[in-house]
Amino acid sequence: MFQRLREDIACILERDPAARTGWEVLTCYPGLHALLLHRRAHWCWQHQLKWLGRFISHLSRWLTGIEIHPGATISRRVFIDHGMGIVIGEMAEIGEGCTIYQGVTLGGTALVKGAKRHPTLEAGVIVGANACVLGGFTVGAGARIGSGAVVTRPVPAGATAVGNPARIIEAKVEAQRELIAAQLGFSAYGVTQGDDPVAQAMRGLIDNAAGHEHQIALLWQAVSKLSIASTATLQDCVPQDAQQAEIFDAASLSRLVK
Repeated sequence: MFQRLREDIACILERDPAARTGWEVLTCYPGLHALLLHRRAHWCWQHQLKWLGRFISHLSRWLTGIEIHPGATISRRVFIDHGMGIVIGEMAEIGEGCTIYQGVTLGGTALVKGAKRHPTLEAGVIVGANACVLGGFTVGAGARIGSGAVVTRPVPAGATAVGNPARIIEAKVEAQRELIAAQLGFSAYGVTQGDDPVAQAMRGLIDNAAGHEHQIALLWQAVSKLSIASTATLQDCVPQDAQQAEIFDAASLSRLVK
């Protein structure tokens, strides 16, 4: 029991830069208290002491502001940061090393008793503040759920889900991102720069339009050179309102969607 407690404290000290000492974590972190009480409630639930398990869960909710059903399965080294307003359903499964921020709901969309109604988070998942993961599907290992996202379908391993309804961004192999991830250990609140797929799409369209503008400018230059060698001048062939210079400002438009 004490080994598990030391592991929990070390986990928080590792992931929360605001944590200063083990004593501070032990006495002042409601996420740790909620997990300690949940283990007692879960033991009671598994040993058919259903009412006692629910009562311990109810006390934990009253003391910490975190509601965890005693039937939920939570692995080792799970970090609940801040924690206020978190709701974790009966059939939820949380894998090793997950991080969950305040206001998160791991809930269900079905009312059928006995069915798998709540999500499964595999190892290393990060769920950002106020996100909702609703349904009996799996969020793959290392995935990130952005703050405020509403996820109602499976998330592949390593992917990121952002928005309402959540849009899935597949994992990318980028040396710089891997280096930062290795240094930080995890992404706070489940978001990093460039995670918004709408902004990514807009930037792609802007870059594409800028490329077209550049190509058109090059074509005009070629036409100008050809017209010098011909009897007709460029002004004779080109309408008065034709754009002959590159004026598309991609940089200013890109800043609007960053």
